[in-house]
Amino acid sequence: MNRAAIENFFATLRQANPLPVTELEYTTVFELLAAVLLSAQATDVSVNKATRRLFPVANTPAKILALGLEGLESYIKTIGLYRSKARHLMQTCQILIDQHDGQVPRDRPSLQALPGVGRKTANVVLNCAYGEAVMPVDTHIFRVSNRTGLAPGKTVDAVEAQLMQRVPPAYRVHAHHWLILHGRYICQARKPLCWQCAVRPYCDFKPKTTAAA
Repeated sequence: MNRAAIENFFATLRQANPLPVTELEYTTVFELLAAVLLSAQATDVSVNKATRRLFPVANTPAKILALGLEGLESYIKTIGLYRSKARHLMQTCQILIDQHDGQVPRDRPSLQALPGVGRKTANVVLNCAYGEAVMPVDTHIFRVSNRTGLAPGKTVDAVEAQLMQRVPPAYRVHAHHWLILHGRYICQARKPLCWQCAVRPYCDFKPKTTAAA
């Protein structure tokens, strides 16, 4: 995908959805952090179902800690890997209170020092909460970046580096949302819906068929 195609690719996505947002439900930066931490290897739908019960009861580090580990687990047990996620969230809450006055830090090293928070989770918080032009790369973005020719790479880090170089600055703040939504609903893993794709003219992928079977 050349520079002109990339520009048209994102211009088309922006025209269809000018202000994209994450499908995780949250109202505070801490709720976002907790939701993203819980979303690893789980769907946004399953996380939202759990946090709709959890956040009205406990949506601050202190309130999460007050639940206790078993209490927290009871709210999130429908999410995959809930036991380890509950443990990480409890540890994260303690660190936020002890080291950050109960607030979510806005720098990558401090975020990635929190249990259960990797580079992708830190990038999501930096982007969604603080408006930084970073590129969280999940499975959808990895697939779309490689399949379309937008930012080919064999690893998540390689794709992230390519995206930061190739996505025009005007689109970087929202780029990861557009790519996630595109991968989730159009450029799907097993069978991309190329006949429904608005950015198909700019994509390097050549489907075997042009119509739904």
